[in-house]
Amino acid sequence: MGIHLSIRMHSKLLVLLLFHLVVANFVDSLQQLSCHAEESSALLQFKESFMIDKSASRNDGAYPKVSSWKPAGGGNSSCCLWDGVECDEMTGHVISLNLSSSYLYGSFDSNSSLFSLVHLQRLILSHNNFNHSQIPSSIRNFPSLTHLDLSWSFFSGQVPSEVSYLSKLTYLNLCCNVLENGAPGHPDQLLKLQPSDMRSLVQNLTSLETLYLSYINISSIIPVSVTNLSYLTSLALRECDLFGEFPMKIFSLQNLEVLSVRYNYNLTGYLPEFNRSSPLISLRVGFTMFFGTIPSSIEKLNSLQELDVVQCNFSNSLVPSALGNLRQLTYLDISKSPFGGPIPDSLANLTQLTVFRVSTSSLTGPIPSWLGELPTVIPWVNLIGLRLSFNTFHGQLPIPPPSLQEYGATNNNFTGEISPLLCNMSSLHNSFHGMMPQSYNNRSSLRMIDVSHNQLQGQLPWSLANCVMLEYLVLSNNQFRDIFPIWLGTLPELKLLAMPHNHFNGVIGQSRTNVDFSKLRILDLSFNNFTGEIPALFPNITVNKSTYMFEKGLQPLISQTTNLKATYMYTEVAYDFNGFYVGRSVDYSITLAIKGLDLFYSRVREGFAAIDISNNKFEGKIPEFTGNLKELRSLNISSNILTGSIPSSLGNLRNLESLDLSRNKLSGLIPQQLTKLTFLGSFDVSHNNLTGPIPQGTQLTSFNSTSYEGNPGLCGDPLPKKCGNQEAPQPPPSTEEDSDSGSARTLEFDLKFCLAGIGSGFVVGVVLADVAITRRQELFLKIVGMVRLMIRKG
Repeated sequence: MGIHLSIRMHSKLLVLLLFHLVVANFVDSLQQLSCHAEESSALLQFKESFMIDKSASRNDGAYPKVSSWKPAGGGNSSCCLWDGVECDEMTGHVISLNLSSSYLYGSFDSNSSLFSLVHLQRLILSHNNFNHSQIPSSIRNFPSLTHLDLSWSFFSGQVPSEVSYLSKLTYLNLCCNVLENGAPGHPDQLLKLQPSDMRSLVQNLTSLETLYLSYINISSIIPVSVTNLSYLTSLALRECDLFGEFPMKIFSLQNLEVLSVRYNYNLTGYLPEFNRSSPLISLRVGFTMFFGTIPSSIEKLNSLQELDVVQCNFSNSLVPSALGNLRQLTYLDISKSPFGGPIPDSLANLTQLTVFRVSTSSLTGPIPSWLGELPTVIPWVNLIGLRLSFNTFHGQLPIPPPSLQEYGATNNNFTGEISPLLCNMSSLHNSFHGMMPQSYNNRSSLRMIDVSHNQLQGQLPWSLANCVMLEYLVLSNNQFRDIFPIWLGTLPELKLLAMPHNHFNGVIGQSRTNVDFSKLRILDLSFNNFTGEIPALFPNITVNKSTYMFEKGLQPLISQTTNLKATYMYTEVAYDFNGFYVGRSVDYSITLAIKGLDLFYSRVREGFAAIDISNNKFEGKIPEFTGNLKELRSLNISSNILTGSIPSSLGNLRNLESLDLSRNKLSGLIPQQLTKLTFLGSFDVSHNNLTGPIPQGTQLTSFNSTSYEGNPGLCGDPLPKKCGNQEAPQPPPSTEEDSDSGSARTLEFDLKFCLAGIGSGFVVGVVLADVAITRRQELFLKIVGMVRLMIRKG
């Protein structure tokens, strides 16, 4: 017994000794491995050509790898020991450089010292910011390169034809060099690839296994020669402006696992009959013109994990039940498809599903019991994204698992109450639609709540105050009956509060706490039963200076990696899907009453500010403090019981584009100070008790006479009633920009003539308001400038 124990102990000691010898030998070999001096110098020069800017890399794991690079004499002086650098063990030459997510910022030149590293086999520079540099043609200096990744690094211009000289490439990733200031979800492409270079690339790089060219403007057909890339495992050509017919033989590539051609709207094709030998893992053909049917043989794709057929022209009338046999499926998006009928029961077999989207289809019927008819919880325990919106589902709203991070069920016929379980999902990050729940916990990450157009009654739940991340709250068109929820002012991020068309009532008084709605930009209380004077609560609304500066183009110095889409109000839905970042933007929208029209704006500029308290029972005078809300773009206090005169302080609202004071009991003159509101596109003071002349020689005469009707005491253009011999007040002194336009009398005549040519002030007002709210402010200013130019040349 003792002998065996001794042998065992000696054996362990021997193994431990051998392990230490191996490790020591390995460390010694690393210390002895020394890179070539000229390559070390080239790397240091490359390092010095860039700045370290933390905004240049968005990844959570980013860090400045080049910080460890030191010249000879410092620690780790051999470049082979530097972070991101790998050398050949035999020759000491640098063969791999991985500087992904290294905070690099600066321009990339063709004469960069990097191109002297002619032995490079792997070059990874993804997730940095190279400041719109072109991909250097000197890339041809790397004839041994097998792996090239320049994705997400703000390269721009033409992809050089020299890339096709790298005949040993097996991995090429140039995707996602974009700017986030295009349409929502569709960033501007920075790179272009000539059709001839695309053909050369796929003809010469015959060893390619991975080809990622998404978000490159290619604007051509897909070369048939792609079908000769027999080693190809991944092909991503998302949003490349491709057109023509998709080469069907691509589906026959024996090694193809990933295929994505999404958002090529003019690309046609169809799905073939599949066989069990296909290794496809991901198939994404959404937003193309693929047609025909989804074949039942799709069930033979045993390895398929992701399927996206959004908004194609498939002719299946029902959701194919064969999809239920894809047991490995984790992502299924069949939104915006012609499918009708119910969700097939076979989908209950998809136990691995994490994202399920069927929104904007023609699906009907009750939600299947297996999908969550109360009290059953959805059986997909890994679900993180669920979209059922814009169908005609009815019955109880499904209860998702706690893992959910995205849930949309708007515009269906669901009934009943939302379970409190929905409110307790701390990871839910986007819009919440349906019936109003009774409780929100203090861990809620909800940023956007929209329960509009339902039949909700009663009072607002005070637990909404726990949603400290809430930015957007829309309660419109319900039957809420409550006093004004002044406690919502404690929400530090609230930007938009819309609660029109309800039964809110009472006097809006002062809060006993420090309530200031500190970030509120848009407030809509219209069509309720509020009474009393306009409260002093409002001076704290819409005066966020930093936001206004951003709107006016005075934003601080920022790097190119800044998300330029932040000029619109939106929230981000983002989560990890199989190790990949999945994100989309949800734009805030609003319906504003302008000139009696309800205008829907699908996007709202971050700097836009509006108050609508129309169609209530507010009384008393318009408070003088209203003139301090200098960022307001739209003010509607029509259809109340307001008395007194129009405050001259409203002339301070120089950014105002829409002003509606109609249907009150206002009296006195129209203040001359209102002529300073040069951005006004919509103006209405009708049906009051105003008297005296309308200020002449200004744009106030450009509006239709309906803007002034119902005021028997008013006179002057555009009303048919003239003011007799009474001399019209002169306009205010001209500003510097129009000082050369002549005398006030000449300006008055020219302005009348010009605006008579333009036509109805009603049409102009609505159009200009639409331009100002939803489009670039530069366009609005250009229109105003054209009018002024016409005046001068008249």
